[in-house]
Amino acid sequence: MEISLFLSSAVIAGTPLLFATLGCVLGEKVGNLNLGIEGMMLMGAIGGFIMGYNTGNVVFAFLCSGLLGAIGALIYAVLTVSLRASQVVTGLALAIFGSGFSSFIGKAYVGQTLSDNFRNSLAPIKIPLISDIPFIGAALFNQSAFVYLGYLCAILVFIYLNFTKYGLNMRMIGENPYAADAAGINVSLYKYINLLIGGALCGLGGSFLSLVYIPSWAENVTAGRGWIAVALVIFIGWNPIKAIFGAILFGGLDILGIRLQGTGIEVNQYFIGMLPYATTIVVLVLGGLKKNNLNSSPQALGEAYFREDR
Repeated sequence: MEISLFLSSAVIAGTPLLFATLGCVLGEKVGNLNLGIEGMMLMGAIGGFIMGYNTGNVVFAFLCSGLLGAIGALIYAVLTVSLRASQVVTGLALAIFGSGFSSFIGKAYVGQTLSDNFRNSLAPIKIPLISDIPFIGAALFNQSAFVYLGYLCAILVFIYLNFTKYGLNMRMIGENPYAADAAGINVSLYKYINLLIGGALCGLGGSFLSLVYIPSWAENVTAGRGWIAVALVIFIGWNPIKAIFGAILFGGLDILGIRLQGTGIEVNQYFIGMLPYATTIVVLVLGGLKKNNLNSSPQALGEAYFREDR
C-alpha cells in the first residue's frame, strides 16, 4: 500500500467530515446541540447536485448547497432558539426531514452523473513547492479546490473563535448565556447567525460527496457521515484546526477496506466497514468519561435559554 496514495484518498474521504464538523462546532459553541447534521448534509448534497447538473456552474452549485444547508439550520434555529423546543428531538427530526427531502427531490436524478466539464473544473490543482514535500505534500496539496476550501474554512473558524471579539462573545454564550445577556450580548442573534453558518458548512460537506467524491446522485449519499461528525467534534475537543487531522483520520478508516483489498490482504469487509462507526462509539464513550475542563464541551450545551429566567 503506497502511503502517499492512501493519505491522499483519506484527505478526499475526510473533506465532507471536515465541513460538517466545523458546522457542528459553530453550533455547539453557542450552546446548541444539533443532531440534524446528517439531514443538512443531505439537503446540501441534493441541492448542489441539481444545480450543478442543470447549470454546469460550480459556483452556483456551491451556493445552492450552502443555502439549503442553512435553510435546514434555520428550521432548527426557529424551533430551538425562538420556540425553545427540545434540541435533541428537533435535531433528530431535522435528520429525518433532510433524508426524506433529499430522497423526494432527488428521485428523478438517481443514477445521473455530472458533465465532464463540471468534473474537470474540480480536478486536482497542484500547489507548487509545498506539493513536493515527501509523503504529505502530494496528499495535502494536490487536491480539488473544494479540499482547499475546507482547509481555509478551518483556519477562518479557528481565528474567529479565538482571536475576535465575536468569537469570544459566542463562546461566552455557550458557557453561560445568562451572563452573556447581562453583559449586553444579543444571545438569540448570535445563536441564529452561527447556526446558519454552521448549516451552510454542513450543506457544503454534503455537496462534496455528490459533486466531487462520486460525482453522481444516489439516495443516502452521506451514509451516516453526519453522525460521525457529531462524534468527531468531541474527538477534536471543539478545535477547528484539529478538525483537519481528525477528518483525515476518519476518512482513512472509511477507505481502509478498499485499500487493503487492493493489496491482496484478506480481511473481513464487514469488519472494516464498521470501523468508522465503531470508532465513533468509542469516541463518544471516552468523551463522556472526561473529568477535566480542557477541551470539554460548553457548559450550556443543549440547554434552552429563557431570558425571563435571568
